[in-house]
Amino acid sequence: MDNSADQLILVDLLDNAIGSCGKMGCHQKGLLHRAFSVFLFDGERLLVTKRAPTKYHSGGLWTNACCSHPRAGESLEDAVARRLEEELGIRGVECSEVGTYCYRAVFENGITEYEYDHVYLGRWSGSPALDPTEAVDARWVALPDVMREVQDAPSDFSAWFPGTLSMVLPWLGLDALA
Repeated sequence: MDNSADQLILVDLLDNAIGSCGKMGCHQKGLLHRAFSVFLFDGERLLVTKRAPTKYHSGGLWTNACCSHPRAGESLEDAVARRLEEELGIRGVECSEVGTYCYRAVFENGITEYEYDHVYLGRWSGSPALDPTEAVDARWVALPDVMREVQDAPSDFSAWFPGTLSMVLPWLGLDALA
């Protein structure tokens, strides 16, 4: 699925929309924009996905189930449902927003992620149908194991994963990462 022509929603530090910009231009200029990260939980485990090596940044790294951006004029809830279906072949999962996380990460290729990230949590179990342009692997991981993996090998994970995971853990009855 090619979403490189998407117009992203530019925001201020309070998440007020202040304009729009093409996806690549937004990342090349390091502009603050609205994004979302979805975590899927089956009652005991989190679904983590390995980003396709061809992604414009963070290729080959593990991350949460799904991450993306709402398009200009699109609600976060509609964007979450759209991307769960496009990336993972999943429909009908109710996701709740558990908080927001603002971060900035500069990558070796000059791309900058500067995101006002809305973090969502949903309950689902099953095997996703991965879009290979988005993710090349997925696995269910017990919560203590994923916490240990992030602490032992943070470079195996996307820049946003540790911070967003820390936001989700209290909703699952666990303490945040140290």
